[in-house]
Amino acid sequence: MTDAIVVGAGLSGLVAACELTAAGRHVSVLDQEPEQSLGGQAHWSLGGLFFINSPEQRRLRIRDSMELARQDWLGAAGFDRPEDHWPRLWAEAYLQFAAGEKRAWLHSMGVRWFPVVGWAERGRNSVPRFHVTWGTGPAVLAPFIARARKAEQDGLLTFRFRHRLDELVVERTAVVGVRGSVLAPSKVGRGMPSNREVVADFELRASAVIIASGGVGGDHDLVRRQWPATLGTAPGSMVCGVPASTDGRALAMVARAGGRIINGDRMWHYTEGVRNWNPVWTNHGIRILPGPSSLWLDATGTRLPAPLFPGFDTLETLRHIRRTEFDYTWFILNQHIIRKEFALSGSEQNPDLTGRNIRLVLGRAVGKRAMAPIEAFKDHGADFVVRNSLRELVDGMNAMPDTQPLDFGAIDQLVRSYDEQVTSPDATDAQVLAIRAARQGYFGDRLVRVASPRPILDPGAGPLIAVKLHVLTRKSLGGCETDLNARVLSADGTPITGLHAVGESAGFGGGGVHGYRALEGTFLGGCLFSGRVAGRAAAESAR
Repeated sequence: MTDAIVVGAGLSGLVAACELTAAGRHVSVLDQEPEQSLGGQAHWSLGGLFFINSPEQRRLRIRDSMELARQDWLGAAGFDRPEDHWPRLWAEAYLQFAAGEKRAWLHSMGVRWFPVVGWAERGRNSVPRFHVTWGTGPAVLAPFIARARKAEQDGLLTFRFRHRLDELVVERTAVVGVRGSVLAPSKVGRGMPSNREVVADFELRASAVIIASGGVGGDHDLVRRQWPATLGTAPGSMVCGVPASTDGRALAMVARAGGRIINGDRMWHYTEGVRNWNPVWTNHGIRILPGPSSLWLDATGTRLPAPLFPGFDTLETLRHIRRTEFDYTWFILNQHIIRKEFALSGSEQNPDLTGRNIRLVLGRAVGKRAMAPIEAFKDHGADFVVRNSLRELVDGMNAMPDTQPLDFGAIDQLVRSYDEQVTSPDATDAQVLAIRAARQGYFGDRLVRVASPRPILDPGAGPLIAVKLHVLTRKSLGGCETDLNARVLSADGTPITGLHAVGESAGFGGGGVHGYRALEGTFLGGCLFSGRVAGRAAAESAR
């Protein structure tokens, strides 16, 4: 007998399943991917979590508060639609969770955090709030996988991998189960494309069904169809920050069952994507988390305007790039900058943090070389050009396929003008002033994030580096409209009996808890919070 069915074995689905089994409910967890992909996208994440007024913040003398966080969240979200009613309520509930029991709840399960709090996007966060988990994404998943495996041993949980949802079973307006296809076994590695060969059908019934299947970022045609008009035309070329299995299929099933899908045009894509030289999935992209010192140029070689500096405001930068009608931009920097300021998003790109290796972490602060994964991208990445002179660098940029020709004279003048500002005590350049403010302000920036100012053409700071940057698809900010019990709502605003949605499938809560913009560190947190809410609510309804 199954009391509840969870569709999706990622973080939000695992959290929901754990809450159900903790209440003594029997749960079936379905996932179309093989067992080796247990944990979904969270496994690949950097493990960043958004806390408010945490002990880590206080130790670094960061003054945060619920009021300041609410101000930042609402300012970033820009809620302006009638359908933002539930997302607003979810935002308030999540802020209370992030300022309250979230950290203690995770800490009680053994989760710990790197002591330096990150300031991943300072254009929207007034203070640093990006707490990187010690062990990154796998360490966020670990306690929930352990709890789920224990429930499996106790006979309360059944994993059904290679089970794809094809239909929600609806009787008298209530969702009472699922139908789908059993896919052929697959031995592909985690995240790699698996076959879609159907070998059988299945049907399961339960009093509660929880949709935890993710968003649409793996289907670029669907991303383009939902692209917001306010961002101009969708890029013709993008790289993919999520596996192809993030395909939005389950959202279509919810809509057919009468559930309301809202804010489909709200999405979160990064502007600093590079093609993975060692890809796991098709068109695999990795995001650069940049410090503020690289020169950012559009496809024609024109510098991006203030305040669109690296690491400041993702959505506004994307909006500006789409106005140029080109699909890519450039960073120009040097070894001095890349060593201190480049981080790559992803557990596999941060072996020191993922492996909890203090010696490797300390190695970030010494020597001339960057971390090994970054040096590997320099050596092998198709989007990296490394040269000893600016003329050679521009020639290398011009030799890249599918690029606009750049004028060396214009680039030379731009870089030299910037370098003069870097060395001038009376600098007026807004980016240079922002770099100085960062180094004079937050200690964590000076320690691990912002390079000491040196000219890009400084012979001792080389070699010179150019990076071709692509738009990288990542998260859907819209999804199933849900009430504060994570129950999916119908078009008339009433809950659909037996149906819940969590994580990215629900826009991380309510159908779009982030509004138009997501503050960094809130995706994993949204999965944790919505999964917990849904699991507890479904456990009550399954009584």
